[in-house]
Amino acid sequence: AWSRGFSTTPPEGEEKKEAADAAAEAEAEPEADAAAGGEADEAAELRAQITALEEKVKDLNDQTLRALADAENARTIAKRDVGNAKQFAVTSFAKSLLDVADNLTLAVASVPTEELEKPENITAKTLMEGVVMTETVLTKTFGQHGLKKYGEVGEKFDPNLHDALFQMVNDELEVGDIGAVLKCGYSLNDRVIRPAQVGAIKAA
Repeated sequence: AWSRGFSTTPPEGEEKKEAADAAAEAEAEPEADAAAGGEADEAAELRAQITALEEKVKDLNDQTLRALADAENARTIAKRDVGNAKQFAVTSFAKSLLDVADNLTLAVASVPTEELEKPENITAKTLMEGVVMTETVLTKTFGQHGLKKYGEVGEKFDPNLHDALFQMVNDELEVGDIGAVLKCGYSLNDRVIRPAQVGAIKAA
């Protein structure tokens, strides 16, 4: 008798298809791995480039800050040097005029007022008025440029402002006061350019 059964062996066409699919998958896996590896390498390269650029930007910022600091220092030094040069020039010029001021002061003090009031001394009186006016204008001009005169009897002696050439006794003044002024002192913009030459009061 004839019996009919089913074969468990796949058809020949299906075997070929499965074999082709397996081969394709085998070929695709290395390509996928290669693509993934390439992307990883590209990302690493990009990170390296970014890091390098960040370092370069940092270096440029540091260089810029240093350049700005150097420029500011140079500007400050130049400004100070110009100020010092100007101050030195003004100080030298002012010192050269102090002798003129001293001579005018001595001229005014050398002639007694009562002598100038005598009728026969009218010419001398007119001349003295001109000397006094010149001294006044010179002192005013000094003040306008920061040059101040100081040093009077009765002031307290200050070694930063005065040179004590001698000591003296005076019951009307206190010890440490200035009892006599031989030559007035001058300061330029609160800086002493010539100390006053004085006599200081000492204990009896």
